[in-house]
Amino acid sequence: MMSAHIFVDETKERGLLVAAAVVLTRDLAPARKVMRSLILPNQRRIHFHKERDDRRRQIVGAINGIGAQAVILDASDHPNMKAARDASLVRLVAYAAKIGAVRLVIEQDDSTIKADRRLLFDEVQKAGLSETVRYDHLRAHEECLLAIPDALAWCWAKRGRWRAAVQRTVVESYRL
Repeated sequence: MMSAHIFVDETKERGLLVAAAVVLTRDLAPARKVMRSLILPNQRRIHFHKERDDRRRQIVGAINGIGAQAVILDASDHPNMKAARDASLVRLVAYAAKIGAVRLVIEQDDSTIKADRRLLFDEVQKAGLSETVRYDHLRAHEECLLAIPDALAWCWAKRGRWRAAVQRTVVESYRL
């Protein structure tokens, strides 16, 4: 197995939907170069839902070309958002263990960061990964690769042509 980083973002448009994009460690620099090249001069970061459709198509095309793979965690059936988020994080740690990931980067949400860290600490310990997996919460402007799961989550939630556009990057999806 090759080492990989997992970049995580979500949408809450129709319940919680989490996208986790996997980028091999050896591909991080070229992937960052591609994603940085898509940030417009007046932008601090790419925020997919604020983009025009022609830009969305351009961004999706670039993401499909990077060679990242993604997993979608659909927790939209959970009536409780915290339970949905917790179930998603538990699954993400299990997925990180399964693929031998070395880092989990989650887009920072100040309202959930303390609870996330507590849960991640416990789950990483339980999985025996405390020596091998690092997890961080970062803002999207601090890590340009967080634009990948941002776009994937938006496209998957929109369904139709947008979901079809990212289908080749999404290798697995789970209902939680």
